[in-house]
Amino acid sequence: MRLRFSVVVLACVLNTLFAAGPKKIVFVAGPKDHSVPGRHEYEKDVTVLKYCLDHSPNVKGLVSKIYTGQVPEIADLQDASVIVLESSGDRLPAEHHVLFPQNALTDGKTYDAKTQAYLDQFDKLMKKGVGLVVFHYATWVDNEKARQYWTEWLGGFFVNGTSKWVQSTWKMSPVNERHPVLSGIGPWTYDEEVYVKERLPEDRRRTELIIGTPQKGDATVASWALERKGGGRSFAMTGVDWHKNLAVDTHRKLLLNGIVWAAHVKVPAGGVQSTVPEEIMK
Repeated sequence: MRLRFSVVVLACVLNTLFAAGPKKIVFVAGPKDHSVPGRHEYEKDVTVLKYCLDHSPNVKGLVSKIYTGQVPEIADLQDASVIVLESSGDRLPAEHHVLFPQNALTDGKTYDAKTQAYLDQFDKLMKKGVGLVVFHYATWVDNEKARQYWTEWLGGFFVNGTSKWVQSTWKMSPVNERHPVLSGIGPWTYDEEVYVKERLPEDRRRTELIIGTPQKGDATVASWALERKGGGRSFAMTGVDWHKNLAVDTHRKLLLNGIVWAAHVKVPAGGVQSTVPEEIMK
């Protein structure tokens, strides 16, 4: 009996130590393959977010790393708590999605054996409970297989011809305020390009977080969270276009809260605190 008790205690101690270990945030930024300076600045955006998490006064126990160009080998993702993707979509040959091949290089329905083998391994990470965060243009996928993955892993995607992009002065309003990602988040207004009418099939796993309303046009779901079977968490925000908006405190806090929550880190009361020095924003 005493031996059994000791084994149980040891297991509890090891579990506590493991749970208390650092959470790894993996950022993956696509190349700046189009648009004017200051927009779709993927690497600059994630550099700011990484800095904020590395220096936040009220979130500790995180380590982070940025990969550029495309997602790294699966071995480099095995210890990730969350994978954050920001890139172009898969619609044009000259652009680059960090996870999926450009649709024009496929049959539009499937992928080659090497790509599929990688995505099968990525799917195992999702099933294992690794978090996923996707911003703006990276929600755009035309390949049918990619759409299946985004539906399962993320809860929705941009559909060419049905979804739209709208540049406007946007009023952003939180809904389902009790969700941890919305800690410290109130309404805010800014100039931004937001993807609207994304395909969001009815899904009990998904919680709407932000409803955006442009000056002219209908309100749209701009951000949501998803809790996957197996414990994985996903967070999406469709309005991460203009780099300068990372200086908007509430917008930046929403993104940081979403990353932290998806990593299975408790979002602090009032949200993740951060400041961004001017030189980091450049």
